[in-house]
Amino acid sequence: MSSLQKKTDVILIGAGVMSATLGSMLKELAPEWEIKVFEKLANSGEESSNEWNNAGTGHSALCELNYTSEKPDGSIDIAKAIKVNEQFQLSRQFWSYLVNRNLIGNPQEFIMPIPHMSMVQGEENVEFLKKRLEALSASPLFEGMEFSDDPEKLKQWIPLIMEGRTSDEPIAATKIDSGTDVNFGALTRMLFDHLKNENVELNYKHSVEDIKRTSDGSWEVKVHDLEGGKIEYHTAKFVFIGGGGGSLPLLQKTGIPESKQIGGFPVSGLFLVCNNPEVIAQHHGKVYGKAKVGAPPMSVPHLDTRYIDNKKSLLFGPFAGFSPKFLKTGSNMDLISSVKPNNLFTMLAAGMKEMGLTKYLIQQVLLSNEKRMDELRDFIPNAKSEDWDIVVAGQRVQVIKDTDAGKGTLQFGTEVVSASDGSIAALLGASPGASTAVHVMLEVMDKCFPQHKNEWEPKIKEMIPSYGVALAENAELFREIHTSTAKALGLRDKEVSYS
Repeated sequence: MSSLQKKTDVILIGAGVMSATLGSMLKELAPEWEIKVFEKLANSGEESSNEWNNAGTGHSALCELNYTSEKPDGSIDIAKAIKVNEQFQLSRQFWSYLVNRNLIGNPQEFIMPIPHMSMVQGEENVEFLKKRLEALSASPLFEGMEFSDDPEKLKQWIPLIMEGRTSDEPIAATKIDSGTDVNFGALTRMLFDHLKNENVELNYKHSVEDIKRTSDGSWEVKVHDLEGGKIEYHTAKFVFIGGGGGSLPLLQKTGIPESKQIGGFPVSGLFLVCNNPEVIAQHHGKVYGKAKVGAPPMSVPHLDTRYIDNKKSLLFGPFAGFSPKFLKTGSNMDLISSVKPNNLFTMLAAGMKEMGLTKYLIQQVLLSNEKRMDELRDFIPNAKSEDWDIVVAGQRVQVIKDTDAGKGTLQFGTEVVSASDGSIAALLGASPGASTAVHVMLEVMDKCFPQHKNEWEPKIKEMIPSYGVALAENAELFREIHTSTAKALGLRDKEVSYS
């Protein structure tokens, strides 16, 4: 067993979409920096970023009802919807920059235009959907969204959902054609292909075992070369932990004060995947429903047209599952070993608070296949069991931390935790995650490289023209950017067809 020590400028842990995005941005901003990537699996984009492990929705709040909540006075709060949409626009701009400069190839391999729809049933929900559209229509970000509660119109939009529907219950939908389906696995692989050069070293089958601070303030990363069997030590001035669910245990090893009082709760997901080409051909869109009362936001049911391996697919879900692993390829000891003296009370408080979530997860885990089919039939009344198979999606680790809302608050979303001196940062959390990778990495750079802010800003604005500008308040700039990114990414003039 030989142990080697090597110095570099930046270490990225985990070869998912977050490390790929940060690496690609740093390559443009500081091309002379040396970057090392360590990934324990054999390829990039194999865990949370993999196309089968997430919903592939270009999360832009066009269809996700949980981003628009109803206030006590009956009005609709669209602040979160605007925030998420603006964040996705940053991703579109950065991807367009890479495509326009031939730094990544054919955008159709990772992004496709697809209508985004919201569908609700019942009088109260129909009223909510109307009010939601009215509120969103005030913002240029949601231009072109239509509402209908006319069954004939809905048969044109969502024929598969309307066919065989016998209930008299009112049904309504909104539809906007500027939505997207994003294959984050393909995007991640394309970004890492682009990153391969003399200053970027990709190390697959290399598992990071430990992270320690050195006397000069750098970080020493202990890496196990799984194929060669040797242990290596690498040091860097900056380390980014982008290991999906595996980020929390590594963050805890750093011992930074910011890593205390943070816990994680793993939730796994299952999707039903259609195996009948005739059924797949009858649906075109991502249709999001409303989460059941008591269900967490990540469990909103949706029926999605997806493009995976250049093939049109149809998925329904997610159904929540439970596994104590923090990654699909993780260990059954992950959850237990993440409980430390400094986060024990945080975790216990969350357990007491989230009895509803616990009950919901237990019910979901116990669902039979037929019960899952019953839930699908809320969307597709004529669904046949033999047309659908079960696929296990990725593991998500929801962040638990002490906040103003109290001890042990479950966080839904993505969170950057960084040392006060900006020398190390970790990304925790889940949805809308990948869709907002560019926004999240700008946040990382803001926190960790403030000394480069002025020097980098012109280049950032070249890559992301709306950087620092609220698009919701600049309709003209939004339309200009939306048009130019649609052109660069090949999202324009696509005919919707049901064949």
